[in-house]
Amino acid sequence: MSEFGALSLLPPLLAIVLAVVTRRPMLSLFLGVWSGAIIYTESLGIGQTFDWIVGAIIADEGFHVQILLFTILLGSGVALIWRLGGATAVRNWATERLESQRTVGLTTWVLGLLMFFDDYANTAIVGSTMREISDQFRISREKLSYIVDSTAAPVATIGLSSWVAFQLSLIAGAYEDLGVDGEAPTAFETFVWSIPYNTYALLAIAMVGIIVYTRRDFGEMLDAEHRSWKHGLVSREDATPLQEVEKDLGKPIDDRPMLRTFFAPVVVLVAVTLAGAFWTGYEAWTGEQAEEGAPTTIGAAADEAGLLQVLVDIVGAGDFAGALVWGSFAMVAAAIAIGVVYDLFDLGDGVDTVLDGFRLMVTAVTILVLAWSISDVADALGTGDFVAGYVGEAIPLELLPVVVLFVAAFVAFTMGSSWATMGIVTPITIQVVYELTGSFDLMPVVVGAVFSGAIFGDHTSPISDTSVLSSTFTGADLIDHVRTQLYYAATVMVVVVLCYLLYGYLGLSPAIFLPIGFVVLVGLVYGLSELDAKRKGVDPKASSVDIDAGAHGTESVDDGE
Repeated sequence: MSEFGALSLLPPLLAIVLAVVTRRPMLSLFLGVWSGAIIYTESLGIGQTFDWIVGAIIADEGFHVQILLFTILLGSGVALIWRLGGATAVRNWATERLESQRTVGLTTWVLGLLMFFDDYANTAIVGSTMREISDQFRISREKLSYIVDSTAAPVATIGLSSWVAFQLSLIAGAYEDLGVDGEAPTAFETFVWSIPYNTYALLAIAMVGIIVYTRRDFGEMLDAEHRSWKHGLVSREDATPLQEVEKDLGKPIDDRPMLRTFFAPVVVLVAVTLAGAFWTGYEAWTGEQAEEGAPTTIGAAADEAGLLQVLVDIVGAGDFAGALVWGSFAMVAAAIAIGVVYDLFDLGDGVDTVLDGFRLMVTAVTILVLAWSISDVADALGTGDFVAGYVGEAIPLELLPVVVLFVAAFVAFTMGSSWATMGIVTPITIQVVYELTGSFDLMPVVVGAVFSGAIFGDHTSPISDTSVLSSTFTGADLIDHVRTQLYYAATVMVVVVLCYLLYGYLGLSPAIFLPIGFVVLVGLVYGLSELDAKRKGVDPKASSVDIDAGAHGTESVDDGE
């Protein structure tokens, strides 16, 4: 338990409440960090405040520095693509082929599913790619940000990604701490079995598909979509987007828009990132295998452990943060080369655009640093331990997944970090469950509940790094994004609780409760959209008819062929 007790909840809750009420996330986060320093030092705490902020930048062996570099370089990549007319080319191409808001939304959703290897890269690539297209079809920035955010982390937590490697390390470490070598299943087996119980991630992905396909909205998202459809305002008039490409970069070079000016840099980013992650992972993996006297070739190792296990081990050993930096730098270099080769600008203009891209990311980078800082505050004050400590022996086993779900959700909400939450709650949960049951039968269930709660808390917290990045690359107001997404995340959470209760009290397996959960989600979307629309006197869909792309006019696009 935390020595600061309930006071450990004050800094993150203060930051969250102030951010929602004032719509000023930077000021709110700083005040949250400062209040934590006052509690921690029992003094004015100015020195401690900036120690935490500096520490957040250089933390995790430079991981945060690499993420900041990636974010800044990616901003330059986005600026170069905009300047070269890449966004114009894609918009023109899409309006000739994508026929409706539904097809644009489904395309965004599918892209989010495909970019499973990293949530940061997912939000950056999909958000930047689809922003101009969704604007053309009058899809609100809040809606786009929701689609991007609610596919990024949920997909990464069940795919072959850095998330999975981190989760495996947590499970393996917890089993090692229990001293049950030989008795416990492998961490990989536990993780695979936990996927169906990572119910929030699975149903959140499904919820995006339901919302996009039916085009039915409720809550503040319904207001945002009607505003965008009726008045052409993809953001509120007084919104503060974390990135405003048009305002900050001016008019693009649109006399010769080419699709390659958009797709070539993006392909370079993805290719270099994946290659870098796999290469660094393979180098580290072969070194570990050699030290243990195990096979150092993928084929030989796969014969013993299975190909999927070997690939997960290689990915887990990879330097994803470093690979993202290399990929974003390669993206910038590729974009400048295209501009010079096609005589769209000279090298000096390219460098100037790179610097403009740096400026685009100042707000996002500042919020990221402060969000990491408030997470360090919560760690120093023991916020996670204080909350997790309430999971005790008095809880019935039937309710244990639900309790773990809410504990993880609250920790993630207050810390703004899924990874920090999983790092705190996973070992405690595994230990408590083993002490309660003396077996490993419930481990996949509660591990899935931890992951589900962590992602839900991340989706609903204005101090979450993925919320910040989703808002940044879709050009949305951070608080507007969180407020509109909250209704959908909460709806999914209600269904997740229902699924866990069906498992706990009726013994229903995921093969049964997941389809039930999907059907309930569909019913809730239709029911809540009808009720909310009737209350507000509007149509439950954002628009009664799809926008005809041809109605907006299109320009010819040079595809480079």
